[in-house]
Amino acid sequence: MAAVDFGDISEAFETVSFNPQYDKEAYLCRETGRIYYYFSDLDDSGNELPEDIGDDRKYIQIPRKNELDLGRKLVFRFVEHELPGDVDYVYGIFRKAGAYSKFKALLERRGTLEKWYEYEANATEKALREWCEVNSIDLKKDSPLPGEGGERLP
Repeated sequence: MAAVDFGDISEAFETVSFNPQYDKEAYLCRETGRIYYYFSDLDDSGNELPEDIGDDRKYIQIPRKNELDLGRKLVFRFVEHELPGDVDYVYGIFRKAGAYSKFKALLERRGTLEKWYEYEANATEKALREWCEVNSIDLKKDSPLPGEGGERLP
């Protein structure tokens, strides 16, 4: 298998996890390291998946946030650790629409929004790297995250 840049895996993960109302999929070719995308809201000309995309030995689907417990479960872990007095309130807001915007407004009021972003980024990187390891995906050495100038997180 070709070594893959972690930034490419991370970018594909963010793409398929963003705005769940649209069906988006990404597949990693184990042989070439290339990532293929499928978007249900595009016509077939924008979705160029290989004919053998169903071959699980050759391709692996990039997971979404909830598949790696990086959705609500991550929110609740953060709140239980950082804002234990707000646990019941946060559980309540996640029972209704618009939960993430209300959650972020709470974090802003508590002065912990930046801490949340850091927590989320670290948890995401850790979960994706573990997913790569479990699935025998060889990562390029020192591959930066998207938007970084080559620096690596410790």
